Amino acid sequence: MSDAASRPATLKVLVYSDDATVRDRVQAALGTTLHPDLPLIEYVEVATAPVVLEHLDAGGIDLVILDGETAPAGGLGIAKQLKDEIDPCPPVVVIIGRPDDTWLASWSRAEAVVSHPIDPMKLGREVVRLLLPGAGSAPGH
Repeated sequence: MSDAASRPATLKVLVYSDDATVRDRVQAALGTTLHPDLPLIEYVEVATAPVVLEHLDAGGIDLVILDGETAPAGGLGIAKQLKDEIDPCPPVVVIIGRPDDTWLASWSRAEAVVSHPIDPMKLGREVVRLLLPGAGSAPGH
């Protein structure tokens, strides 16, 4: 009971993409109840880089999911900026469009990478791994 009492009522997940369809797919993939040991997920949808920074500067975001294919400010560059400028920075997941972008995801210091088209199982596993320590011992599974 003390674990449940100490958990926040919701987890705030920021989803950044200039494409509303991508934001919708992320939310559909994760739903609002991802794991029995996690609180409900509340989404913060963002379509522009300045608004991402506003939300992160204000605090209260538990996880950031960034679309690497967004223009003009792609999710990989924003991930790098967040890791360089926000302390502490919540975990970051980037969604890449090409396997060749994996090295850029590493450069960005994102904790997890998934590919377009979004695989709900993989995205869910990565998010649980990042939000629930000990739930997934091996990265990338």
